[in-house]
Amino acid sequence: MAEGNLRDTLRIEQLAELREKTEAVSGLLLSQLHGHLETIRPLLAPRRLLGDYVRSPIKEDVIGADAALRRLREKYKEISGKPFALPPELDEATVAMMESRLELYPWEYTHEAKNEKESKAVTMTSPIRWALTYMSGYTLSQLRQAVAGKAERRQEDVRQFLVNALVMQYVIAKFPGITRLLNDLRYDIQLETCSGLGDLPLVTITSLLPSFRPTDDVLLGAIRLSGVPAFVELIDFGAVAKLEDRLKLHIEEKLRG
Repeated sequence: MAEGNLRDTLRIEQLAELREKTEAVSGLLLSQLHGHLETIRPLLAPRRLLGDYVRSPIKEDVIGADAALRRLREKYKEISGKPFALPPELDEATVAMMESRLELYPWEYTHEAKNEKESKAVTMTSPIRWALTYMSGYTLSQLRQAVAGKAERRQEDVRQFLVNALVMQYVIAKFPGITRLLNDLRYDIQLETCSGLGDLPLVTITSLLPSFRPTDDVLLGAIRLSGVPAFVELIDFGAVAKLEDRLKLHIEEKLRG
């Protein structure tokens, strides 16, 4: 998150224009990312890790599939307890039913905005960061709501989301060329945990264009106007001219070496 002069001087009257610009640029970034991921979707297929444990008309042996399934079972057992309250044993049917379709979910976190007069928990959304996983019955936001007891909790969908997230993590780790390719396309790939979801590791993709959270006074003012305790971070457009060219940096590093 970039925090500089704009964050400190931002007034609530400026929010509408910045929100409109942020929405437009975030939509552009997301559209491009969807296109990139669709192109490399075969590289992210769960079968590349788990072979015939994933249901498919294509039959092929995958070296290390048995070991990958054992590792998946062990990690699932570690994280299936609090806050998910799932049985610790992983049903192979959940693995078999995995989809290869990719999903991107906006990255969310909770921020406690406060000043001398009030305090409020705000659901913040990043316009430049997304969680990457496979299709399931819940979005990331819906899973957080269900686990928190604020929406219907469907155990099978909770289990499928956990398995999908773990498999994505292992696929990314096993094939590092995917991360290198996305880095070259100006994305950072990280493994992160999301507030409210315990130790569940999620693969995140972040644009190099930074965003920032306004001051708490501005946040609380915006929430009073909207009546909704939620806010999307704003893109730091002043940083556009300062975006680094990674190829240029690598070349310069080689020349210095």
